[in-house]
Amino acid sequence: MGLNDEVGRRLRELRRGDGLTLSELARRSGVGKGTLSELESGLRNPTLETLYALTTALGRPLSAVLDDPPPGVTAAAGGVSGSAVTAVLLERYEDADAATDVFRVTIADGAVQESAAHVPHTTESLMVLSGTAVVGLPDAPQTAGPGGHATWSADVPHLYGAPHGEVQGVLFVRYPKSPPAGREA
Repeated sequence: MGLNDEVGRRLRELRRGDGLTLSELARRSGVGKGTLSELESGLRNPTLETLYALTTALGRPLSAVLDDPPPGVTAAAGGVSGSAVTAVLLERYEDADAATDVFRVTIADGAVQESAAHVPHTTESLMVLSGTAVVGLPDAPQTAGPGGHATWSADVPHLYGAPHGEVQGVLFVRYPKSPPAGREA
């Protein structure tokens, strides 16, 4: 089964499991009903932005629709791409408190990708392997170079950029199962 088929099957299962129609999930996510239908049928190549919109509307982490990669897969070997970022799921870790997705990411040279807000209380951390990344909140972006890292709230719109050449990194996306102490849902 290919990536499109697997993603489509998982999207359909999650949508149906939540008792949602195609129309309702399309409305909640802002993704067109025709696009959603084609994704569920495996006829359309999913983009990173579209998958995040759908999984956020379903209240699930991105890894809920991605298949675990075979051993030894790197970002150069494929993955899901957005307007600037290509991400390959390396690991999904889940405990009683949170689900954490670990991705090998490439940010394209000179590109900027604006990502929509994820589910409440989600955070992201990027460890930069090579290049210089500009990431985080649009009004307070962080710059991180090789060996550096940045952490930001991902439950608000955020960005990824590579203004001075391609960036390679490891991205951790943490989705708490309940609000952290002191924060309301």
